Amino acid sequence: MNKRKKVFSSRKLPGMAMERLSEQFDFTYNHLDRNLTYEELLEEAKGKHGIITMLSDRVDGNLMDAAAGVEIIANYAVGYNNMDVDAATERGIYLSNTPDVLTDDTADMAFALILACARRIPEADRLTRNGLYKGWGPEFMLGRSVSGKTLGIIGAGRIGTAVARRAVGFGMDIVYYNRSRKKDVENLGAKYVSIKKLLSESDIVSVHVPLGKETHHLIDRAALESMKRSSILINTSRGPVVDEKALVEALENGVIAGAGLDVYENEPKLADGLSSLENAVLCPHLGSATRETRGKMADIAAENIISVLNGGLPKTGINEVAK
Repeated sequence: MNKRKKVFSSRKLPGMAMERLSEQFDFTYNHLDRNLTYEELLEEAKGKHGIITMLSDRVDGNLMDAAAGVEIIANYAVGYNNMDVDAATERGIYLSNTPDVLTDDTADMAFALILACARRIPEADRLTRNGLYKGWGPEFMLGRSVSGKTLGIIGAGRIGTAVARRAVGFGMDIVYYNRSRKKDVENLGAKYVSIKKLLSESDIVSVHVPLGKETHHLIDRAALESMKRSSILINTSRGPVVDEKALVEALENGVIAGAGLDVYENEPKLADGLSSLENAVLCPHLGSATRETRGKMADIAAENIISVLNGGLPKTGINEVAK
């Protein structure tokens, strides 16, 4: 253990992780209740041996050079599209993430959005709170059934498979598209189809893919126009996977019936017009937002920092570094 080594976290962390880091290192964190700007992060990175970053932080070669002597940068997220992996590897810096801990919570959020959209729950809540509920009626606030409908899952990794597992309990038919076939989701009764067939036949489309060149704007205007007019789009993956401007137009013009979003293309900014749509359910990136999961994420990030700064390897490393 080395008290002299300096560790910085770009946001305050839940649970006991910060206490553990403070016991072993000169630990500091961002006390502001907001994300740091890139320039602020560059300044804070100077002289640090370990840094914990958020998915919203840009971790590039310039930042790594500013943090001369940094040994590990631990992302407080499963995704790491904010990190330049090649730049870190070239500089002998370990990168890590927090995989496997938020699968169920994110799947729960996806299914919560499915139900909220289909049964118009946020809209009904607003109506009731505003005193507009005047009594039950046969055609009052009609939504759509979820049971018996077809759920299309794009991306059958851990989270997509967990969503399929929940859909089984609702008696849904499940189809999926993935770059390769997945036995785990097929064992739940899911049928492998092309993305074109999935979009055209699904009542609900739930997206669970990482962000990359191939998936940027995967759901674009053409994809939306190929969906049923009665269908609902759910995105709990990465915001830029969906062309948000095209989605707003599709929702305004009845191309699809609704959308449930937990992530946004230019987060936290929303596309013009999105916030005013009654057929959109919008959440502020809450997929992993439970006390249990966020605490586990902090523990994993701390464990990666502790291991590397004491001469070991990260527990959940992203890259291999020659030492």
